[in-house]
Amino acid sequence: MSAFPQNQQQTTPVNPPLPRIPGASQGNGEDENPTMRHMQEQIAKSRNNQRQQQLVADTTKLLALATELKEEVDKTNKDTLSLNVVKKAEEIEKLAKAVKEKMRDAQ
Repeated sequence: MSAFPQNQQQTTPVNPPLPRIPGASQGNGEDENPTMRHMQEQIAKSRNNQRQQQLVADTTKLLALATELKEEVDKTNKDTLSLNVVKKAEEIEKLAKAVKEKMRDAQ
């Protein structure tokens, strides 16, 4: 008889665990590094704040343009239409579309 049993099989795991690298993402889509996660959250908050400030500014400008358009339309009669009125209406339309896009992107 030999000192080693011959009929025992050596078992190895099918998928051995990968070594963990400190500070690196483990590929599960979530950063395990709290500093990186915190930085990403701060960047996201900053972007949301900037987007909100831009929306406020754009809607304020939209209101001012609409008010100006109304004042100019009130000055005209049924037979005249100012070129400024048409340009202002186009500007309002463009700004309104931009505001709508920013709101849609925020969701």
